[in-house]
Amino acid sequence: MAENALLAGPALRRLRKREGLTQAAMAASLGISPSYLNLIERNQRPLSARVLVQVIERFDFDPRSLREDEAIGGVDGLARRLSDKRFKDLGIDREEIQEFLAAAPQAAAAFARMYDAGGVGEARVDNPDNQARAAVERWQNHFADLDHAAEATAEELRLSVGEISAALSQRLRERHQFSVRILPAEVIPGQVSRLDLHARQLQISETLPGAARRFQIARQVGSLEQREAIEMVVEGANLPSREAREAFREHVADYVAGALLMPYGRFMRACEQTAHDLTILQRRFAVNFEQVAQRLTTLQRVGERGLPFFAARIDRAGKLADFTAGASGAMHPLDGARWPAWVPYAAFELPGTMLSQAVLFAEGEAAPKHWFTIARSVDGNGVACSARNAIVLGLEARFAGELAEARGVSLNPEDAVPLGTDCARCGRADCLNPQTRRLAAQARY
Repeated sequence: MAENALLAGPALRRLRKREGLTQAAMAASLGISPSYLNLIERNQRPLSARVLVQVIERFDFDPRSLREDEAIGGVDGLARRLSDKRFKDLGIDREEIQEFLAAAPQAAAAFARMYDAGGVGEARVDNPDNQARAAVERWQNHFADLDHAAEATAEELRLSVGEISAALSQRLRERHQFSVRILPAEVIPGQVSRLDLHARQLQISETLPGAARRFQIARQVGSLEQREAIEMVVEGANLPSREAREAFREHVADYVAGALLMPYGRFMRACEQTAHDLTILQRRFAVNFEQVAQRLTTLQRVGERGLPFFAARIDRAGKLADFTAGASGAMHPLDGARWPAWVPYAAFELPGTMLSQAVLFAEGEAAPKHWFTIARSVDGNGVACSARNAIVLGLEARFAGELAEARGVSLNPEDAVPLGTDCARCGRADCLNPQTRRLAAQARY
């Protein structure tokens, strides 16, 4: 069998079960025999181009999910993990690894994720924030029903009142009997906003700039109008702790606010028309850089998918403060890492400047390894624990050719800056610190 034959049995079987079809029913839909489908599902026959086209057309299927092994670095990535001395006595050879990956790619991915998470500081699986993040990743950060509802509301507001701040404030006042009041920072210390039920006010700190104020108003409108739908999503995540559910609920409320300010259809068209020019998108939708970055990770509507970005926030000490994988396939490539050669560190020294860079993450940390990254610093809003952070957007380099920010940046893997694993797991002798000087040549600003 040719090496590049597409063996995708487990993915096809999961699709069939998701659709509630028998093998006979799915085979009839695809125009093949049930016995042939059975062979495909057991990886005894490759998925031909003709059958793949039928699957995509009849089931609105994303073909990228057929290459699930890429998310863990393929056979090489799994072999690297299984070469650990703890497994040495098992004598696992490459052929056995290939069979494991072909027959049970999800199980292989689960092993890789557990291996990558283990042995580095405290156990991360019990952390409520990580539990909430895992729930977001299961949805690929796209909540279709909430997005459609927010888009309908946004279009209604746009038709009634042109300016979004006035429209949202009016909606909050007329439909929910809450007024918006901007208060001195000392009146609501340590808070960006609060809902005063007694005074019927959404109170917002004066420290917030315009885009952040609009976001808080949109968040309140969305939370009030989609309360039941948000709770259904939270309950459906089956998170084990109250803290994890609350963290997930906060993320979903932020998601709805972003969907109100950047309605899906209009935002997608703007991305296509401007080559994802981040500066234009901020101005067109009256939002800030971080809000645009988060919205770009959500664009997975069936039949109208956007590019698969990941987004992250990194503090001045290099700590990962937030990470959203979206549909990018990135598996926490930044966690715990200290990479002086990477562009977010330069962003702190060039406040407000957009920086671009192509990088190679270590195998298993992100897959595929070759990424195009964009970074910009954002200032704190003046409330407690708020300071300057670097916001990073990442996209597989193979998708980045048409981006406005990629103009003038080489997307040849040989020109990318190589980045290692985080320090706790890195076994490299050639530390990247001496390469810091290369940043000026690699980054465009």
